[in-house]
Amino acid sequence: MKNKSSNPQGKKTLTGKPSLSSSSASTRASTLLSKYSKVLPLTRIYMSLCCLLTFLSLLLGEEMSQGLFAYTKESFPFQPWRYVTAASFLGPPSIQSLMSVYYLYEYGSTLEKTFGTSDFLAFLLSQVFLLSTLAGIFMTPFFANSVVTAMLHVLSRQLPHQNVKWLIFTVPYWTLPYGLLLSDVLQTQSPASATPHVMGILTGHVFYFFNTVWPKFGGKNWLEAPDFVKRKFDEDGIDRKEKRVKRKRGRGKVLGGS
Repeated sequence: MKNKSSNPQGKKTLTGKPSLSSSSASTRASTLLSKYSKVLPLTRIYMSLCCLLTFLSLLLGEEMSQGLFAYTKESFPFQPWRYVTAASFLGPPSIQSLMSVYYLYEYGSTLEKTFGTSDFLAFLLSQVFLLSTLAGIFMTPFFANSVVTAMLHVLSRQLPHQNVKWLIFTVPYWTLPYGLLLSDVLQTQSPASATPHVMGILTGHVFYFFNTVWPKFGGKNWLEAPDFVKRKFDEDGIDRKEKRVKRKRGRGKVLGGS
């Protein structure tokens, strides 16, 4: 009588579907870990913080989480951590928060790659400052979703007419922030859901104006990272800055020239 050898891949569940072996599960986990390790450093830190706060909200409960993480008038100078938590808390686990993490992974990485880690840090700091100001006006305790929308807006202004895939649609790049706004309003059936996205579009445009538009007219980029930060985080950060200065000088003409 032949003994049937056990084959993990041949095992099936009660529904008749192949069971998930431990080896395939570990392979998927290692693949996910590999992708995570390849995310650019500042985007990876920000993503990790967002996921950590979402996990803590499960342990603490919604009421306590909002009490600890929300931006309030007392945030400066007595509770400075609220600037970070308000800019990083995407809410309890949901489809919306999951999509926000995906957008952060996709567009945060692109933004950091485009501008460099140092200028991406300047972007995040400027957004925290601007959004905390608007949060007091719009009475919004959290603005992490606004940061994600600001990322989308800045990127969409770089190549506004390029077609990109969003969900199942192909749309011009410049429409992405507004598509995100519209989808949240439709999902929640509440116009108030547009507020974080409006805030993100406004603050993102401030960064885009001073980083891209104003220097073209000879103005100074006030939101650019200092040179010592560029030397610390970006090997080619100074070279990229010098190239921009040369291009700006090259567009000028000598007074009295033809």
